[in-house]
Amino acid sequence: MAGGDGKNDVAETKTDGKDGKDKKETQQEFKFSTKAVEKSGWEGFMQFLWNTETNEFLGRTGMSWLKIGLFYVVYYAFLAGFFMLMLLVFFQTLDDNKPTWEVKNDGIIGKNPGVGFRPMPPSKNIESTLMWFRHGEHNGNWQDWAQRLEDHMTDYKNESYAGEHSHAVECGHLGQGSAGTEGICKINQDELFQGRCKNESGYGFGEGKPCILVKLNKIYGWEPEPYVEVKDLPENIPKSIKDAFEKNIKDGNLDLNKRVWLECDGENPADKENIGEINYYPDRGVSASFYPYKNQKGYLSPVVFAQLENPRHGVMIAIECKAWAKNIEHDSMERRGLAHFELMID
Repeated sequence: MAGGDGKNDVAETKTDGKDGKDKKETQQEFKFSTKAVEKSGWEGFMQFLWNTETNEFLGRTGMSWLKIGLFYVVYYAFLAGFFMLMLLVFFQTLDDNKPTWEVKNDGIIGKNPGVGFRPMPPSKNIESTLMWFRHGEHNGNWQDWAQRLEDHMTDYKNESYAGEHSHAVECGHLGQGSAGTEGICKINQDELFQGRCKNESGYGFGEGKPCILVKLNKIYGWEPEPYVEVKDLPENIPKSIKDAFEKNIKDGNLDLNKRVWLECDGENPADKENIGEINYYPDRGVSASFYPYKNQKGYLSPVVFAQLENPRHGVMIAIECKAWAKNIEHDSMERRGLAHFELMID
């Protein structure tokens, strides 16, 4: 019995050893990290474009493209909606007829009007202020300058322009009368287009005696404060303006002094000598009756022609045109209350 039990134990031991060997043989091997096969060149690009193994287009599956596409559609739709909402709120603060900030509220463009001149140089020289042309009937090149000035005067020559769009009224000689609270003064063509300052005369450019249009830039709600008495005149005011002012008082034409005075002259002593005599049409300034400008339909800025009678040819002349009133300041550096340009006539 004892011997039999020993054989049985040995057999069981052998059997257990065989089972362990079988378990080792059936053990499965797992690969946790395997580096993908890299392809280079054209083959790699084609695989990036469309991977047949993973069904990826440009590195993303169709579901991934759908998710990111939906995200950006919602994202940009929200941005567009937010921008439109803010724009709508902003437009609610604007008025179609007047600016938000007016002269009385210290508007952005200030209380001091600038002075403009016409004709301007061609658009290709938009930054230049030089008028340079050759006068003469046969070999002159002044025609473009005269045409640009004529184009600017289109509305001024249209007799029905102001009447069709607004309550324009005749304000009498040189605009001395009042247009009332709702009306605006008409520009008198007969007073403005005189002498050589007509299209038929080429605005004097052909003869080398050009007519330069001078005007004040428009500021909503701005009104000039004219000089009333001689003591109101500043010390540096041109003698020609002072003489005209005193003459109006002597003749009893006090309404003619209710204006913004305009004067053009050479900037330096040599320029003053070369510029020669200047005639003004319709007069040396514009009546205060043309103000204030309040965006009235059909409103035209009052203008003055400064016609140079005998400017010296062959030299460049620096010219300044200044506006004079109590509430107009002059600053040559910032071009406040004046206009600067150069003239060269060949």
